[in-house]
Amino acid sequence: MQFEHTPTEILARLDELRAADAPTEGGRLLSYVYDPGVAELHDLAGAAARKAQSLNGLDPTTFPSVAALERDLVGLARDVLADGVDGVVGSVTSGGTESCMLAVKSARDSWRAATGRDDRPTLVIGSTAHAAFIKAAHYLDLRLRVLPVDPDTCRLRPADVRAALDEDVALVVVSTPSYPHGALDPVAEIAEICAAQSVPVHVDGCIGAWVLPWWPGAQDRPAWDLRVPGVASLSVDLHKYGYAPKGVSVLLYRDRDRHRRQWFATSAWPGYAVVNPTMLGSRTVMPIAAGWAVSQALGRGGFAELTGQIAGAVEQLRKVVDAVEGLRVVGDPVGPLLAVATDPDVDETRRVDPHRWADAAKDLGWVLQPQPGRVQSDGTTLPRTTHLTITPVTESVCAELGDALSAAADSVRGVPGATAPAEFVAAAGQIRPEDLTSENCAAVLGLAGLDPEGGLDGPMAELLALIEALPEHVAERLLVEFLARFME
Repeated sequence: MQFEHTPTEILARLDELRAADAPTEGGRLLSYVYDPGVAELHDLAGAAARKAQSLNGLDPTTFPSVAALERDLVGLARDVLADGVDGVVGSVTSGGTESCMLAVKSARDSWRAATGRDDRPTLVIGSTAHAAFIKAAHYLDLRLRVLPVDPDTCRLRPADVRAALDEDVALVVVSTPSYPHGALDPVAEIAEICAAQSVPVHVDGCIGAWVLPWWPGAQDRPAWDLRVPGVASLSVDLHKYGYAPKGVSVLLYRDRDRHRRQWFATSAWPGYAVVNPTMLGSRTVMPIAAGWAVSQALGRGGFAELTGQIAGAVEQLRKVVDAVEGLRVVGDPVGPLLAVATDPDVDETRRVDPHRWADAAKDLGWVLQPQPGRVQSDGTTLPRTTHLTITPVTESVCAELGDALSAAADSVRGVPGATAPAEFVAAAGQIRPEDLTSENCAAVLGLAGLDPEGGLDGPMAELLALIEALPEHVAERLLVEFLARFME
């Protein structure tokens, strides 16, 4: 066959395109990627994925290797996260968002089966629960009840959960830990409250459940996984701290009936039998095979060793932040995530705005993740922060990273945080939902000085200030328009 472009030309072009990406190896990107710093694992994952490249996960009876890989991954997760609990089953999904959405679907359908009602149940989450649950409520048509978390610890409060429960609640979500602040919700206390009213609990362990079992002091921490009575389901991503390529996640259930309600099957058409455990029909097996290969190589001992490296890096970086005048670590995080905010106890002239700090760190070659502040439903405020996801490779660059974080703070100390222009916010707040058309939103982006064609290469502090200040429906629509036009 005569190709329009040779493989060499195509791959060279791909290299050119990749040059604009944030670095995915070496520890300079502290979000989105989970680098173990072990080249052999990277090579193994790639080789395993290539062997599964032609498979279709749609039908494991035609490709029984798919079922074997998934059985091993679910079995490993069950051994680690449900040790001693009988009857636990699960599925492999395409990622944390799909795991969360399927857990919500199962809870919705279980609630309908138990109540005999076909209306909309309620999903209860904390304000720090992952946005995937907001997405699940939106897609699956559940009412969403968002509870405030303790502004000091950033943990969901059992008393608030108790007050939120009624006959319409189909599921309560707890985080282990929450992505924004690394806070571990009090799972056992909340599950006990929910079990007394026959309300199931889902543990979102997508980011933490594959490191917390090996984290220092884990044996002294109260149980938070499927060993806790009242926990009905748990999600854990293997493309995070399982070091697999995106995207592969495991969703576990305490019982088969609840698990089966995540499935879809239909015989109402003349084609092949459609029976899907996940939202996808045809699906790639490449990340599943890669995740399986990595888990086979590492075993519990390997995961424990890599987790020890992460814990050491977290300890070092906390000391760095604690020593920086004007910054503080938020709450008491457990695991590999840190959120850093302004220290309100120092004089304003010595404070460091976390978003300015993230921009300054980026100028020095380190990519942190700024997070907007938020006023909760009870009027308390979660401060603007900058998020750091720590991985095993971070340990090897801790000294260099620590110096950069300190230098970045020194360069912006005393510089006020960004604020959105009051007149712009006032005008944007008057926009009616029906007026948020594509063209109108593009015009508003222009007024705000945001050019989708240029991406987000510049400072992020001003953009985050806009997100904080604008009404949610306006901010969300502008973000959609910005990214859609960038993708175009």
